[in-house]
Amino acid sequence: MPMRTRAATLAFLSAVTLAAVTSLAGPAAAAPATGAVPGAKAAAPRFLAASQLPPHPSSAWTAGPVTDGFPAELAYCLGEEGVPAHDYRHRVFHTDLDTGAVQATVVTGSAAQGKALAALIDRRIRSCADRIERSDPETEAEGRFYGSLPVEEGARVHGLHTATSWGATDIHLLSVGRDGRTITVVSWGQMGDFGDAPVAAFRKTTARAVGKLY
Repeated sequence: MPMRTRAATLAFLSAVTLAAVTSLAGPAAAAPATGAVPGAKAAAPRFLAASQLPPHPSSAWTAGPVTDGFPAELAYCLGEEGVPAHDYRHRVFHTDLDTGAVQATVVTGSAAQGKALAALIDRRIRSCADRIERSDPETEAEGRFYGSLPVEEGARVHGLHTATSWGATDIHLLSVGRDGRTITVVSWGQMGDFGDAPVAAFRKTTARAVGKLY
């Protein structure tokens, strides 16, 4: 598949969901956690290592640095700025071929806020395929639910396949999980369809991502 075709597909997916960002607006700032000690600095959530991603059959994973902000790599489903009024951090992973992944984390003001945010992100992931198809009749999209995971306060795993009229086809796996007031979102993607998705391995990656936050 020509690289310009894949680039055009990803650019379209980012544009499709960018308009959804404004509807995700939350409070102007996260409230301090209940019982927090003034002046105390909470431990930052930990991130996945490259070795904890689904194994690639012919290329090793490389992990980028942990960076402030919401990752553009999640724009295809959540918008380039994610959910406003929260401070995100993220790490991008890549292989030497066409497979990539990203993890984002955010610490909200309370467990209740964390629960609400995780539910909101999950709804956005579940509605992603429908929003893509409504925005562009040239693209067919299908979402699948791959179940919940009993790790910390829980995680949910989804799949998303897109195929364009000009032949581009991509498969993504996405998950959102929560540990108290902290949320993590993990995404894996490459060219292909549902048959190319390492669902079992990605479920393990998601469980590790949530379990190692603290």
